[in-house]
Amino acid sequence: MDGGATWTQPTYSGWSARACLGPAACVPAVGPIGTLPWYYENGLVSDGDPTLAFGPRPGSDGTFSWTNGSRLYYANLATNFSGQRSEAAFKGFEAIAVSRTDNVVAAAGGDKNAWMDPVIVSKQNSALFSDKETIWADNARSSPYFGHVYVCNVAFRSAGHGGAPEPVLFASSTDGGDTWTSRQLSQAANTGSGQGRSGGRQGCTIRTDSHGVIYIFWNGSLNNQSVQYLARSFDGGHNFEVARPVANVAEVGEFDSIQGDFTFDGVAGARTDSFPSADIANGAPLGTDATNRIVLAWADARHGLNHEEALVQYSDNRGQTWLALVNGAESSDRPDFPAIAISPNGTDVYLTYMGFLTTWQSTTSSPRFMQGVVRHASGALTGWSTLNRGTVGDARGSSANSLTSEFLGDYNSVVATRTFAVATWNDVRNAADCPAIDAWRQSLVDGTPTATPAPGTVCPANFGNSDIFGGP
Repeated sequence: MDGGATWTQPTYSGWSARACLGPAACVPAVGPIGTLPWYYENGLVSDGDPTLAFGPRPGSDGTFSWTNGSRLYYANLATNFSGQRSEAAFKGFEAIAVSRTDNVVAAAGGDKNAWMDPVIVSKQNSALFSDKETIWADNARSSPYFGHVYVCNVAFRSAGHGGAPEPVLFASSTDGGDTWTSRQLSQAANTGSGQGRSGGRQGCTIRTDSHGVIYIFWNGSLNNQSVQYLARSFDGGHNFEVARPVANVAEVGEFDSIQGDFTFDGVAGARTDSFPSADIANGAPLGTDATNRIVLAWADARHGLNHEEALVQYSDNRGQTWLALVNGAESSDRPDFPAIAISPNGTDVYLTYMGFLTTWQSTTSSPRFMQGVVRHASGALTGWSTLNRGTVGDARGSSANSLTSEFLGDYNSVVATRTFAVATWNDVRNAADCPAIDAWRQSLVDGTPTATPAPGTVCPANFGNSDIFGGP
């Protein structure tokens, strides 16, 4: 509540496993949770991948106004609480759900009743795994669609987790998130190489300008070239133009056979991607001082492994042409998962990323140092300076649940006001490396797997303690 200087995680009640510490069999029960409330009660599990947006609160007549207060929209992945099909709250493997609160102070204070029940946004079927969602509320009063809320996500339509085909979907709400209308934005079939080196689509993000134009970016491929796509709607999401590429991309990372994904720091390392991050100087909350400059950023490896950049460009004509393709990172950094924001009046740009300080490692025995970085530039992407470099940590101290690899995740974020910004990033300063896990991961890399270690007995107590750090 103080511009990012201090943070509070509320505690609610729900289905909890917090008491499951140690070797005894876990017996979950209703108890304290740190995730969204009202999911267990609705037959759901709040599953992560959070994305948030503030918009105006609707009045009793359905009209949106800032004088009514603000509404916080919290989109995330959701699974069914029960594994029994007869008890399922929705079809398929994973859905997109949205929670809402009109009283953020009470919600932050732990008042469960400050949150409305979650609403399933994605149009589900029995084979669908919905993923990679973003939410945005049209927050400029000058827009004819002021108050409308939009969600985009990727729909993995095969009968397994994360399988092709994978179109980009769009959903909109005109009544404050009570009901949603959805449509498909991209083709569904995969077409050669591209994101994930499969030709699919990933990483969508949404913004609106002061006139209510909707801009949706995602990472895909065209003629075997990875690109950032842009699709626009000029009528509140009823119709979209055909998506077109606005940037070529050289995707970052090296393939790691241990997890079947591309990693940024080495074998059995942290997964990576080149998804787009975008923002628009739309003059919110009124829209009167908008420049509508669009900024777009992504991690790029056009100069090769270990020479990655956080490429940034801007457009002043609704995305028709783009200027100033520059590296927003410090030259000594290998930037991963960059996120960008521009002030509502277009004067300032902020960029955050995880800055890796060591090269891609072919062994797990060497440290993999990284730190969170926050950078600033003018609205024209000139005069870059570093506002913050976080404490250095070793990425090997992070871990996926399976223990076979590290896990950091593409969850860095930054928001800008007219006078300052607040950035958050994944951080491993409190995560301790575990040599026993390193040796085991190396045995998997070498094809001679040894027995899986028990981290509770052979690792430092703070192995796996990756955090989210942030501030103004």
